[in-house]
Amino acid sequence: MRWIFIDKFVEIQKNSYAKAIKNVTLGEDHIHDQYPVYPIMPHSLIIEAMAQTGGILAGYSLDFKKNIFLAKIEQASFSDLARPGDQIILESWIEDLRDEGCKVTASASIGGVRIGEAVLMFVCMNTDKTPDSHGDDFIFSRELLSVLNVAV
Repeated sequence: MRWIFIDKFVEIQKNSYAKAIKNVTLGEDHIHDQYPVYPIMPHSLIIEAMAQTGGILAGYSLDFKKNIFLAKIEQASFSDLARPGDQIILESWIEDLRDEGCKVTASASIGGVRIGEAVLMFVCMNTDKTPDSHGDDFIFSRELLSVLNVAV
C-alpha cells in the first residue's frame, strides 16, 4: 500500500519551490492512533508530507529521470498540532540540487501560521538501480504524480 499525504500541488517551480495541500480528515485511520480521544495528524506523518512535497519537487527538477529517496531528516521542529478539519499548506525550497542528492527546507502551516519546519536530505538514484515491483515507476508512480495535475 502506498501512503500519499498530499492532496494536490498548487504551485511548483523547477529547481526552486513547491506548494502543496494536505487536508486532515477524521476518515484517516492514523489520525486516531496516537490519542484515540484526541485525534491529531502525527508529526512524523507531517514530516512525510513535507518529504513527499520536497521529493516531488526534486524529481520534477530532474525531469523525473532519477528516483528520489529520503536519506536524512537533518532537523525538524513543531510548534503546534494538526487536527481533523485543518488544511496543511506544505512548502518546500531547494537549497542544493546535485546529480547525486538534494537538500530541501520545508514548512507546514495552518491558517497562515507555521506549525512545523524541517531540513531534509534526499539521495537521487538512476531509475535502473531501484526496485520496480509495482508495474510503473517505484517512486514516482502514476498515483503519486496525479497530485501534480493541478500545478503542471
